Amino acid sequence: MDGGRTGARVKRTGGWPAALPWTWCATRLALLLLVFRVVSLPGADVTTDVSVIYQGWAEVLRQGSFPLNDVTWQYPPAAALAVLSPALLPFLGYAPAFFVLTCLADLAVSGLLAYAGRRPGRSSRGAWIWVAGLPLLGPTAYARYDLMVTAVAVAALLAGTRHPRVLGALAAFGALLKVWPVLLLVGATRLRAWLSAAVTAGGGAALFAVTMPGAFAFLAFQRDRGTEVESLGGLVLHVARRFGWPGEVVLNYGSVEFLGPYAGLIGKAAVALSAGALCWLLLWRLRAVRFEPHTLADAAFTAVLLLTVTSRVLSPQYLVWLIGLAAVCGCFPASRTGRPAALVLAAALVTLLEFPVGFVHVIQSDAYGVALLLLRNALLVTAALSAARALWRSTVPTGAAPVPVSPADPARSRATGR
Repeated sequence: MDGGRTGARVKRTGGWPAALPWTWCATRLALLLLVFRVVSLPGADVTTDVSVIYQGWAEVLRQGSFPLNDVTWQYPPAAALAVLSPALLPFLGYAPAFFVLTCLADLAVSGLLAYAGRRPGRSSRGAWIWVAGLPLLGPTAYARYDLMVTAVAVAALLAGTRHPRVLGALAAFGALLKVWPVLLLVGATRLRAWLSAAVTAGGGAALFAVTMPGAFAFLAFQRDRGTEVESLGGLVLHVARRFGWPGEVVLNYGSVEFLGPYAGLIGKAAVALSAGALCWLLLWRLRAVRFEPHTLADAAFTAVLLLTVTSRVLSPQYLVWLIGLAAVCGCFPASRTGRPAALVLAAALVTLLEFPVGFVHVIQSDAYGVALLLLRNALLVTAALSAARALWRSTVPTGAAPVPVSPADPARSRATGR
């Protein structure tokens, strides 16, 4: 009897849970050594965003106002909570406290994914995607507040299939932190999720607008951004620069951007591509009729991938979002996102080589820098197209128009999740 139970337990876990915490500890120790500058990588110091920019914002926010005179403040109002969060650890300096809190958020994500993977019908692959994938980005993973936002998104998706109101509330809160988590609702089929999101977003926005001046000044700053050097459009200008394009690379609106002839046109083309991606998502949502438990996560992963690769800005920390969403998809054995998830992890490793290690080559548009960007962006574009294809094929009937769901057909109602 005891031997049978032990054998069943080994078969179910495959020995992974024992290795998972050790892997987490080893890789996270390495990340902490990097952000605390005990060990340094070649290239730019990625921690200055925390010790200089975030800390400067925190000093303004403590006065009860958003940084109205700082064009680098381009975030929704709830981002103030992340920027002010180091105050929770007053016995540490601002930057050390931020890194510790980011590590704790990472631990929370890992725990949620590990717990989800041990449930019946789930897989521990998702936890491994996160634990092994996040360190591929190097210190950038802990030196931005994107990991905190990703923690909210992961919690929302893992709760979403059983608790639509929680999904809606967390997605809305995430959107107030950094906008993109609103895309978690793309695959939501329950009206309760959308209503919860609307109430949370409306209430949160109103609260910030009333209590702190300049809550939505970030919208104007975002509108004026240009083509960032790491974006898909930026890659076009890198190549043009090698053939004599007279533009320049400058620090503009808080990021390193291209300025010069046709740079504005490239930026508008990126906006058009993003609009096209949104149109495709709308078409998919109208045509999709098969909704399985993994569809919510698959749709969110696909949507964020599409909007990320078409953005005028494709900063390294955006890969944190994609790794987190890929990890949630990995918790579902039936998910078809294995290939795009692998491509995202490969892109994360190339991103580390591009930033911070080789960023000087990127700024100079030399052959090495352009090759790194070409490889990284090609991996992400391939991942986005692969995820979109898989999502469409798994939810939209081939060669058939959508069939309305009838209340008299309970089997079909369960299949669609309505």
